[in-house]
Amino acid sequence: MNRLTLFFTLMISASTLADTIERVEPPFWWAGMRDPTLQVMVYGDNLGDWSVTLDHRHVSVTDVHRVESDNYLFIDLEVADEFRGGEITLQFSDGKGRSLNQDYAFHTRRKHSSEREGFNTSDAIYLITPDRFANGDPSNDTLPELQEAANRDSSVGRHGGDIAGMVKHLDYVADMGFTAIWPTPMLENDQAVYSYHGYSTTDHYRVDARFGSNEDYRQLSLQGRSKGVGLIQDVILNHIGSGHWWMDDLPTSDWLNYQNDFKPTTHYRTTVQDPYAADIDKREFADGWFVESMPDLNQRNPLLANYLIQNSIWWIEYADLYGIRTDTYSYSDKDFLTEWTRRIMEEYPNFNIVGEEWSTNPNVVSYWQRGKNNRDGYISYLPSLMDFPLYSSLRQALTEEESWNQGLIRVYESLANDNLYADPQGLVIFAENHDTSRLYSLVDKDLGKFNIAMTILATLRGTPQFFYGSEVLATSPKTRDDGAVRSDFPGGWEGDTVNGFTGEGLSEAQSDAQEYLRRLLNWRKQNSTIHNGDLLHFAPHNGVYVYFRHSDDARVMIAINHTNDSRALDLDRYRQGLEGYQLGRDALTREQISLERELTLTPMSVRILELVRP
Repeated sequence: MNRLTLFFTLMISASTLADTIERVEPPFWWAGMRDPTLQVMVYGDNLGDWSVTLDHRHVSVTDVHRVESDNYLFIDLEVADEFRGGEITLQFSDGKGRSLNQDYAFHTRRKHSSEREGFNTSDAIYLITPDRFANGDPSNDTLPELQEAANRDSSVGRHGGDIAGMVKHLDYVADMGFTAIWPTPMLENDQAVYSYHGYSTTDHYRVDARFGSNEDYRQLSLQGRSKGVGLIQDVILNHIGSGHWWMDDLPTSDWLNYQNDFKPTTHYRTTVQDPYAADIDKREFADGWFVESMPDLNQRNPLLANYLIQNSIWWIEYADLYGIRTDTYSYSDKDFLTEWTRRIMEEYPNFNIVGEEWSTNPNVVSYWQRGKNNRDGYISYLPSLMDFPLYSSLRQALTEEESWNQGLIRVYESLANDNLYADPQGLVIFAENHDTSRLYSLVDKDLGKFNIAMTILATLRGTPQFFYGSEVLATSPKTRDDGAVRSDFPGGWEGDTVNGFTGEGLSEAQSDAQEYLRRLLNWRKQNSTIHNGDLLHFAPHNGVYVYFRHSDDARVMIAINHTNDSRALDLDRYRQGLEGYQLGRDALTREQISLERELTLTPMSVRILELVRP
């Protein structure tokens, strides 16, 4: 080949590279992963017939999968243990004299990345809707390459909150006593309307530019960790947005459930484990779509399943995640969920994942937790679930008058169902989230009841999750209204006259609520008995619920008066919990209180007492 021919061959190859390969996903990987295999999805015009080779000492191509669309290749790689990272070059050929090369990088992992600790019972999680928390960079509110523009006047529009806003207020989050943040999904949602909530992913490897960049997201995690605040990613396995780039060219005819015939889900969660359930009922639940704008993914397709698994691992490694919260957990294929959790927990044995199973039936929720001995033999590797049964009981209890069969007895009886869980301590407990009405409104703006709920969350078993804005008594309609519930945090926008971050303009009730939660969570942060101690509780008596958290060397008494009258407790009833202790120190005021005979509780109040031996 003469020099002129060689020049034009290289030019054609470079042009083909630019025109043919549009996406490579994952965009890069890491050397030293426990699983030595990787499947790379390559997308480009008519790429499906091209052959793929690789000449490398430590990385090899073991298989190439071709699919119905001619524009995809799924390439299986095997990575040797001794590989320490660097670039490899995938070589493509169409068999007609055309070829191209694609470099692919393997990075070096953070030291001890696989041993990372996930969130646990020592944490207090702060749930944030990023678009509604704080606008740190107004320049990205509206972007020409993304469909929906900012419209703060609309409760369902984009308001401009972003990563810069969250980074700016990490000190506030840490000062409040929160040790982890769970932002609702932040990957690209290029939908025409209603895109702010994040649950309609259109690109699995790109943070929505209206929030910031991938690197901004990574810095949120790293800067949070430096302040003692870990990052939990909200992951959606069940569905994508109708604007996802796949939708213009689906790889296979079974990439989606009901791919050519939209059917909504029935939401019948019990069909997954119901021994009598008909196959059609199981399918209509798991395969049906939430809405037409959320196509339902078919995780029985092994290429899609592997794509989703690798995507989760990629974000854990790239963003140094502290945990994952999984949306609409049980709506995905149950066998896929086993493999998804197994692969992640095998790669990161100390990591944590919490699944959303929105059922108030503990039998339904407990089915999915790791270690549960299910009658149908189903095996899960999921460490944690959102405790929706306790959430429901707590909210109902706080809206009822106390009697023998209502009020806090509902919380007491809900905890009695803990025998159904493999690890009740591993559950995440909460009283509100982005899909529920605001708690302060639910209890008719009764600050005493609100503080009772905060105390229960901070002192019961499990890991507590709180909702942004609750600490300054955010309100909403009592019936579900997502736009109103996910309201802007006061002080997050220039020109706000009330600022929850600095306290400027807060009412007395707002300041009191914020300060109470701040003291409560910062006390909790240092109390290992609350994190890991056993629970002993006494059935509510005369509107008072008493329980103890205890370990070998410490004991804490929590007494809750859920009535509008003072209560004098005869402490003889609680001697099993007191176990000879005669003094208590108030956890928040540090006042010492005698526990010899009687304990007086003011109306609608709580006492948290660290028991002290003489």
